[in-house]
Amino acid sequence: MKVTILIALLLSLPAPLRSQERKDDGKAALTLLNVSYDPTRELYKQIGDRFARKQLAETGRVVAVNSSHGGSGAQTRAVLGGLKADVVTLALSQDVDTLADKGLLRPDWASRFPNNSSPYTSTIIFVVRKGNPKRVKGWDDLVREDVSFVTPSPKTGGASRLVFLAAWGHVTLNGGTEAQATDFIKRFYQRVPVLDTGSRGSATTFLQKNIGDVLVTWENEGLLASRELGKEVIELVYPADTILAEPPVAVVDKNVDTNGTRGAAEAFLAYLYTEEAQEIVAAAGYRPSNPEVLGRHPETFPKIGRLYTVKEVAGSWRDAQKKFFADGAVFDQIYLTR
Repeated sequence: MKVTILIALLLSLPAPLRSQERKDDGKAALTLLNVSYDPTRELYKQIGDRFARKQLAETGRVVAVNSSHGGSGAQTRAVLGGLKADVVTLALSQDVDTLADKGLLRPDWASRFPNNSSPYTSTIIFVVRKGNPKRVKGWDDLVREDVSFVTPSPKTGGASRLVFLAAWGHVTLNGGTEAQATDFIKRFYQRVPVLDTGSRGSATTFLQKNIGDVLVTWENEGLLASRELGKEVIELVYPADTILAEPPVAVVDKNVDTNGTRGAAEAFLAYLYTEEAQEIVAAAGYRPSNPEVLGRHPETFPKIGRLYTVKEVAGSWRDAQKKFFADGAVFDQIYLTR
């Protein structure tokens, strides 16, 4: 009872007062801010709550984990603009590299946790309406004139950049030239009536506003929608080839050292790799990095014919940003001249 009251009091205090109680001496109550990307709201709510209970039971310390969500690129810009994240759990390693380039965290961030600091993976799939009336099976179907689909803008979201690279790789990694890939991408985005800023917005456009024949999105977003609505409303389609997503996590060194929260922040990210957290990850529709946990959920996570990496498609995320998504790059060239 006393713990519940203490947590409530801490969360009711204005931010300047809460910040005074963030000294991480192993016992003092503190609050962590996790800045994350759009679809992870449910995931990090569950993990944050479980981590807080575990910390209380094992250390006697009261920890609250607050989360902020939005398009991965937009969240990165928010942290650069002064949002005091203790940890970031973003969609793309490129976004964390951007923070490192600005001195907010160490350049070796990816080596500080297992699997290049990616506690889970995901991929891009298609969500279609009941019965798949347009018979959409793969990427080539999305450029048909009788099909329209919804996906976020590559200028703001993480999944949307993976969508772009998956479509590009579908051409270039199957024997096509870059000229053919450019033509494919141009026709691809001509079939998108609405470019939202993030994955959750695109899901709303497709599921609630009933726009588009297909939602091209994260696997976890498709699984969430399927659980909530049922197969009588939507179906999931796995293309024969698609892209591997490896969302990274990192401690924001500059902020935790200022806030005095390094110990709790590192413990929170380390917790993501525990078997307990990996099961939460799987239940939320993300593919656990722990192979044993992943192997327990074959019906949730079917095998995919071919998963290609960002490195195979573009060399690196830095190369992809420069070539495809920077101002005046390929996406702007094909989209602004539609």
